[in-house]
Amino acid sequence: MTSEFRIEFAEYGAPDVLRIDEREAPSPGEGEIRVRHTAIGVNFIDTYHRTGLYPLPALPSGIGLEAAGVVEACGPGVDSLSEGERVAYCGGPLGAYATSHVIKADRAIRLPDYVSDREAASVMLKGLTVQYLIRQIYRVGAEDTVLFHAAAGGVGLIAMQWLRGLGATVIGTAGSEAKAELARQHGCTHVILYREENIPARVRELTGGAGVPVVFDSVGKDTFEASLDCLARRGLFVSFGNASGPVSPFSPGILSAKGSLSLIRPTLFDFVSTREALDAAAADLFAVMKSGTVRPILNQTLPLREARRAHEMLESRKTTGSTLLLPD
Repeated sequence: MTSEFRIEFAEYGAPDVLRIDEREAPSPGEGEIRVRHTAIGVNFIDTYHRTGLYPLPALPSGIGLEAAGVVEACGPGVDSLSEGERVAYCGGPLGAYATSHVIKADRAIRLPDYVSDREAASVMLKGLTVQYLIRQIYRVGAEDTVLFHAAAGGVGLIAMQWLRGLGATVIGTAGSEAKAELARQHGCTHVILYREENIPARVRELTGGAGVPVVFDSVGKDTFEASLDCLARRGLFVSFGNASGPVSPFSPGILSAKGSLSLIRPTLFDFVSTREALDAAAADLFAVMKSGTVRPILNQTLPLREARRAHEMLESRKTTGSTLLLPD
């Protein structure tokens, strides 16, 4: 068998808990394939697993949910894919930070010719996240004005482009003028510098006092109250991340007091849980990529062995767009 390595961790903690483990390439079982990676996506959810914010069943554990590459081996019962085909995936089991990884064949997406491996690893998890946010949870149209936090992040830059393509007015937040300009370049109509401006006051100013019908918030603790105060009556708060930490417990009564608001805490995997749902979401994403509406923004690449540094960069908010790890 072929020798390879993966990144794993045996305890929760800071990026320095990540370590390199050498091993033999795993063999796929019934209904599984082994994917030889060419590019691996780095996402905030990876840091949640590493810190224990999202506890895992057991340690030590691999890490990472997103990668692209070539089908290297097929297990028994796999007839939908063949060795040598280019695929990408963005789901469990954890272990994408590796030379290769074994996944269920029905979780792999065959890549069209116009999507490169690096583009796929940059956009699968983030792009499908945007798809379920703005096409399934709240179907954004040209008549809508929406608030999207972290507009210059990996998810944010894809969302800016897609929302611009839909004709929506987008209010985004960013932590610096450089990030604000990046968000504007990719479709953000108005940018609020959250360290310098009062977010709800600025949103009310931009909307003539009405507020927005929906807020997409991946920041968590630091923006929770501000997000609620930006919503119009009967507005929807979509909390889909915890970049600043988890939201503290609160009384549901606050939702009625602020205008009969609704709150949802979704995860991508519930919106692509069936093969049909995954195919439909991926087809929607690939369509906007083919048309040129959405272009992956890959701004950081590091060797796979430097996964620890990738996490440090991500958590210090020094990244924009997508970050990839590349196998040696």
